[in-house]
Amino acid sequence: MNRKGCPDEYPVSLIVNGYEIAVFQLTKHDLEDWVYGYMFSEGLIDSIDDVATVQLNEDTGTIAVTLTNGFDPEIMFSKKKHYTAGCGRGVTFFSMTDVKNFDKVNSQQSCKLSYLLKKRSEFAQSSPLYLITGGMHGACIVHQDGTITVREDIGRHNAVDKIIGHALRKRLRPETLILLTTGRVSYEMLSKAARFGFAIIGSRTAATKQAVQLARYLNIEVIGYLRGKMAIVYTSENRIINDLAEPAGLEAR
Repeated sequence: MNRKGCPDEYPVSLIVNGYEIAVFQLTKHDLEDWVYGYMFSEGLIDSIDDVATVQLNEDTGTIAVTLTNGFDPEIMFSKKKHYTAGCGRGVTFFSMTDVKNFDKVNSQQSCKLSYLLKKRSEFAQSSPLYLITGGMHGACIVHQDGTITVREDIGRHNAVDKIIGHALRKRLRPETLILLTTGRVSYEMLSKAARFGFAIIGSRTAATKQAVQLARYLNIEVIGYLRGKMAIVYTSENRIINDLAEPAGLEAR
């Protein structure tokens, strides 16, 4: 019998301008990508130019960040916390009402369903931590030239934050990218993608009703159950071209 290694789980305290935001359970890979992605996803920064320094101390399990944008912890902590569902449970300070105020995605991006399924397969084969442990989530961006970049973590939210952080640090443009994830697309996952500006989001599993409602409002295409030769297209932004022999894209109602 093959035995897989145990997934890594590491408590990290995020300290911004001397204030502890929270302690997060993370996988010890690409932590600098995570901190940029998390701060952007939660509205602490609008770009990497808002960050002066990032200091990671693995001995103490802390990431200390200095921001230059006048970050006010009193404003942040006055907001209601929303605890995220599922594995690697996290916290977001954005409500569904907040997310509805995000800019709507204005993109002419489109792709074939067969292409998404192919990239989902490449994503699965390019996730080393999952292949070793069998217990990791992943997030992937598909670049305009067809290459992919993958980030992994024990938590699906953390994995998405890592890939967004990578995109920010590389100054990639959202209109050139597609986001794929192994995790369920819930409203807070949708909010992360929406804040960055992804027009197309695909998952190997489901999207929640709330996420689909937000996606439709923000003009984002969401595709679920990307497996083999099947998929469910939850939205109707006409960005997905169903080129498979058998009907695979089903619009959720």
